[in-house]
Amino acid sequence: MTSTLITNGRIIDGSGNAWFYGDLLITGDKIAQIEAPGTIDRSSADVVIDASDHVVSPGFIDIQSHSIIPFLVDGRSLSKVTQGVTTEVMGEAWTPAPYGGRIDMPFRENVRGRIGDAAYEEWDALGRSWSRFGDWLNEFERRGVSVNFGSFVGGGTVRQWGMGLEAGDASDDAIQSMKKMVAESMEDGAFGVATALIYPPDVYTNTEELIEIMKVVAAYNGIHITHMRSEGDEIESGFAEMLRIAEETGVSSEIYHLKAIGTKNWPKMQTIIDGVNAARARGIDITADMYPYEGAGTGLASCLPPWCLADGKRLENLQNPEIRARIKDDMVNQKEPWENWGLMIGPENILLAQPEHPDIRKYLGWFVSDVAADLSVDWPEAICYLLETNVHDIFTMYMAMSTDNLALQSKLPWITFSTDAGGVDPELVREMGLLHPRAYGVYTRVLGRFVRENGWITLEDAVRKSSSAVASRLGLRDRGLLRAGQFADVIIFDPETIIDTATYTDPHHLSTGVRDMWVNGERVLDNGTHTGALPGMQVRGPGYRAR
Repeated sequence: MTSTLITNGRIIDGSGNAWFYGDLLITGDKIAQIEAPGTIDRSSADVVIDASDHVVSPGFIDIQSHSIIPFLVDGRSLSKVTQGVTTEVMGEAWTPAPYGGRIDMPFRENVRGRIGDAAYEEWDALGRSWSRFGDWLNEFERRGVSVNFGSFVGGGTVRQWGMGLEAGDASDDAIQSMKKMVAESMEDGAFGVATALIYPPDVYTNTEELIEIMKVVAAYNGIHITHMRSEGDEIESGFAEMLRIAEETGVSSEIYHLKAIGTKNWPKMQTIIDGVNAARARGIDITADMYPYEGAGTGLASCLPPWCLADGKRLENLQNPEIRARIKDDMVNQKEPWENWGLMIGPENILLAQPEHPDIRKYLGWFVSDVAADLSVDWPEAICYLLETNVHDIFTMYMAMSTDNLALQSKLPWITFSTDAGGVDPELVREMGLLHPRAYGVYTRVLGRFVRENGWITLEDAVRKSSSAVASRLGLRDRGLLRAGQFADVIIFDPETIIDTATYTDPHHLSTGVRDMWVNGERVLDNGTHTGALPGMQVRGPGYRAR
């Protein structure tokens, strides 16, 4: 075993306690000692690192990662590592495993447009062998990843297992099949079920079905982590649904990327905060995470009513003039509750990030309102045209949230920080178009802007909400703190210079200020440069049973 002694740093241990000067010794993959400065014998270490004028802290744990595809392309997770992330947890809505039930393909068709036909066919064949949830995570371990990794099982994957892409209520047999799949996934190490209730097929899942599924998750002490059914006009009913599920099943619950979308809904954030506080006071286990941006990011198809997406018939419906007219009418004259992004925030706030088809590539970085003007059509028709032409969904950014709410949320004791993004090398993804800047700068933005520039929270609280608070939420008792015996996931950063450099229209820039990183005791960042090391380990939920 090799040993590394880090000296002269300001240690922020992740607990929320005040920083202190100290020396930290890493031996093998664990933290061996943390002592007063100068008290650990330097000659006992193979390598000595001077951390003067820097902070030494636990690495950050991203509870909402989308690195499933990025890990298969490039295990270095460069954009995450350079903002201090040492562990990523995936699974929102979709996981490529388990494959079976009524799932027709392990990797959804929109992946093909991102990676090309040859890679898609290779991965599709590989994915069809992943009959258990743990199979794909074992594959990551075999390939090698720079960070630790784990996952929830995707709520859409659970629904598709039992019902395919059908709308409507699930049969009793389908629900029993889904419950069995979830139980097996929990025993394979899933942290719980991660729903995204505005996207097909999750959107077709009713509350009673979710209650049945979450009974299984609760039995394994797992978590229901959810993109609620609404973050906009119906946010209060979306929260009430999540609360009902928690009350009736006893499942621990987490709100993905807590936000209130659309100007008229910004005041509702305080109502949700009050609701969480009241629920916690009654003993209901609810927490939330957030990313530090006013802009959201998701597919342009989110502007379409869910009924037109059922059975995977979006393109077919857009090409039918009669149905297309009905779609456009529903976008401006909403008949039933759904997350109607276009109407809530307006086409002038919808930024096209990744149009792929040559006929619409020129609209990269345009707002939908400008596209509509260029085409001399109204905005619903512009969206229908873009989606029909592109065939696949188009990643889009929605300028929808309030800065005041970001400040308010960041102070909450039950909030943690997350990226809602994958880890990428900017040079490998630049040709895709625009990525949301959260892929490059969540934790550095929090430390550089929320802490240093705005003074909204303390440095110690920001580190806690990025490390030990997340580890505690996930039941990872051996990570997230700087303590003897913990796995050595350690970073060194400069609190005076750490900052994000990615923007919405010019995103492909790595963060600066994170100097060094160790994952399981192996150096992954050396003076800001990735070493190429792939020491990441699989992390698992509390229901894990070794097979």
